[in-house]
Amino acid sequence: MSVTNESSEILFVQQIFQVVLAEGPIMKIVFATLLAIFFIYLNVVMVYTLWSKAVFKETPRYILFTHMLLNDLIQLLFASMLFIFGLSSLKLVTAACAIMVFVSVTTYRNAPFNLAVMSLERYVAICFPLRHAEIVTQKSTCIAIGVVWFIGSINFLIDLLYVSVMDSEFLTSQILCDRNRLFIKQWQANVLQGFSIFYFVSVSVIILFTYISIVITARSISSNKGSAAKAHKTVLLHLIQLGLCLSSFLYNFIERAAAEVGNITLASDLRFLNYLFVLILPRCLSPLIYGLRDDAVRPLFIYYFCFVTGKRRSTVNVH
Repeated sequence: MSVTNESSEILFVQQIFQVVLAEGPIMKIVFATLLAIFFIYLNVVMVYTLWSKAVFKETPRYILFTHMLLNDLIQLLFASMLFIFGLSSLKLVTAACAIMVFVSVTTYRNAPFNLAVMSLERYVAICFPLRHAEIVTQKSTCIAIGVVWFIGSINFLIDLLYVSVMDSEFLTSQILCDRNRLFIKQWQANVLQGFSIFYFVSVSVIILFTYISIVITARSISSNKGSAAKAHKTVLLHLIQLGLCLSSFLYNFIERAAAEVGNITLASDLRFLNYLFVLILPRCLSPLIYGLRDDAVRPLFIYYFCFVTGKRRSTVNVH
């Protein structure tokens, strides 16, 4: 019976996609908009949950988790707007396009760096437990978030400054808003690719280092093995999330491949599927694969998500 139900659900999803792809740009815009609204609601509820208790706002790891959710929420909002504008062939003033792309690209790059900082926080908590409260404070966490935003935005700011100096009229022209259309020299695209590879390699090294260190520490300590095992699983989840972020790295390559397809309808369908499964879905799973496994967050999230009435849980235990 369950197999039949699963088959029916899969068939239903396939039929939805067939309808969306067959109906053209309007249906794609509607579907993309509804999907974005759902995931934005999901992230907003999770952020509200974390802001509903003082302990979440004061604990560094929950501050970092909140930042990850806000970053993904902003990235989803602006990426959806850019996709809808592109699908509608709507031209924007280059300056407005540059601002939207700046926010989208910066939040895109912030995600893996935030994962690295979260992994380092767990590394300090397990490997240096006596110094954790001294090293990982609210102030140091906010500084780390500021560094993440600086690293994520520096490349685009350099590009924008270069374009402004080389062609002052470029920002007042109208273009179809896309990251590649803001390049005026080939070296800018090469630098972008180089920065992206450097970012992901650096983050991968950091997360792997913290993962291995926590595993070694968990095997060597005789007490508090439960916390070490939980931290080990948390960093493993960060590796999975990093893999999802890496899948987004393929977005531009698939976009270029779609642009080279001779069939306009097929190219449009490829861009739509690329947007959904490569750019959007991997970035919208953080509340599910990270937040819902947290015993302190999960009951409150379910309460707010489902509009449950009745007495709310008044205490939260953070371990």
